[in-house]
Amino acid sequence: MASRLNPYLTFNGDARQAMEFYKEVFGGTLALNSYGEFGQADAPNADKIMHGMLETTSGFTLMGADNPPGMQSEQGSPFSVSLSGDDEAELRGYWEKLSEGGSVSVPLEKQMWGDVFGMCTDRFGVPWMVNISTES
Repeated sequence: MASRLNPYLTFNGDARQAMEFYKEVFGGTLALNSYGEFGQADAPNADKIMHGMLETTSGFTLMGADNPPGMQSEQGSPFSVSLSGDDEAELRGYWEKLSEGGSVSVPLEKQMWGDVFGMCTDRFGVPWMVNISTES
């Protein structure tokens, strides 16, 4: 397997819902493993996600999990997940789904550098940047 770099998102109990949402947005294959499946069947968090991985036909890999009991994550930490390319229809489709139910800080529109760009935070508190390259 070749090395790869991909986001690993942490959630406070709603990783299953978030990862299923991202599958709706991007398509692909989603694998979810709960804490219960890994030897904690009687624990209060048995149904929470210990590890989730979405692999899409576009080549995206997005991982995520719920924090173990007693640990909290701060949503909106100093990171953003960036989507970029020149397939306007595909990227606008992602934008519409990601921003629905979330908040838009920069509307998806043409910017001074010539590309179409926008920033939003989805309903799970994950910040996204979308950049659609335009022809020169």
